[in-house]
Amino acid sequence: MPSYFCNKKAFYFVMEERELLPHLFRTEYQKVVSVLCYLFGIDHIEVAEDIVSDTFLDATELWSVKGVPENPTAWLYTVAKNKTKNWLKRNAIFQDKIMINLQHSIPAGEELEIDLSEQNISDSQLAMIFTVCHPAIPNESQIALALNLLCGFGVQEIADAFLTNKEVIYKRIRRAKDKLKEIKIKIQQPTLTEINERLETVLKTLYLLFSEGYYSTSYDRLLRKDLCLEAMRLNYLLIGHPHTNKPAVNALMALMCFHASRFDARFNETGEVVLYADQDETRWNQELIERGSYYLNEAAATDTLTRYHLEAAIAYWHTYKEDSAEKWANILDLYNQLLTLEYSPIAALNRTFAIAKVRGKEQAIGEAEKLGLTDNYFYYSLLGNLYTDLNDDKALQHYEVALKLANSPADKTMMTKNIEQLKQRQRN
Repeated sequence: MPSYFCNKKAFYFVMEERELLPHLFRTEYQKVVSVLCYLFGIDHIEVAEDIVSDTFLDATELWSVKGVPENPTAWLYTVAKNKTKNWLKRNAIFQDKIMINLQHSIPAGEELEIDLSEQNISDSQLAMIFTVCHPAIPNESQIALALNLLCGFGVQEIADAFLTNKEVIYKRIRRAKDKLKEIKIKIQQPTLTEINERLETVLKTLYLLFSEGYYSTSYDRLLRKDLCLEAMRLNYLLIGHPHTNKPAVNALMALMCFHASRFDARFNETGEVVLYADQDETRWNQELIERGSYYLNEAAATDTLTRYHLEAAIAYWHTYKEDSAEKWANILDLYNQLLTLEYSPIAALNRTFAIAKVRGKEQAIGEAEKLGLTDNYFYYSLLGNLYTDLNDDKALQHYEVALKLANSPADKTMMTKNIEQLKQRQRN
């Protein structure tokens, strides 16, 4: 696994205790839940979640008294295994309905073994990805369930991420679980047919997960690395399986790597947004850029062209800081292909910036205004940028509307700064 996914053992003991448990909850909760669901089936998701939640509750209580164990992950796995076995022994319903179905894999007289090996965790999570992304579940519910089950995000966190309340998210998750139980879906390794049927939905879910992390509208910081890294980790699982290591999967991974390479450059020391043109190139992660190039080359091993291929290629050109005519001509051509393949108003809006670079601001303004995205923050922010130096009064009007539509503190700070600079220019 590439080093940017990091060996978590290396920094367990330099993390403060108050940071360690949330970190472990984020990275290990969903792994154990996936293994237990993989073992017991979709009907018993809540039991799996209760067992793992109880494990972390024990850690919270005991570690605060006895200190953090030498190997925190191993401790959690051992306690989760023991709690699972104890739960099975105490519950006759499980003995009757589940253990009977597992008898073929358990030698007579032996106790059920909970396999938390790295391989079984990967297999379980792969099976869960394709279970959660079943076509019978509405897209918004898939994403909520994926964040909850596959990424370990709580209901309130998901609600915050999507600017809604936790009751809405709870209902989405509940409906998704009920639907999976209703259609009696089995949690198993996906067949080639299921991969072909569901892979597009899986990739869309991971894409939306990464996008929410890369530009979060609900947190004090625009960038939520934890969301982005979870999307990358799950995508890496797909790459690691021979049947899901498809060109589109590699293209999405390339896109994620290229965007993630600029994580550290997107904000300054005070938390303000740094626009692409002003970013310090030395803060770009060259390892991620190299990995992105590798995955983009892997994705090219096909004649099939997906939106992820085109978006990854656009992101690739953005790893070259030089403001050359070739760069922006290529980006504009890629946006034209993308809009032909799969039209999106946001992609069309982004295209107008490339038009400004290639054909001038006047033409870009005309193309942008045709879109009429009058409820969109980025629309007014871009128009403010395009009108600056051409008509500062109009630029100011657009920035003021953008300020009203901005959701995040970072966006509001940036728009306020733009407005103040324009007003200062007008006074001078």
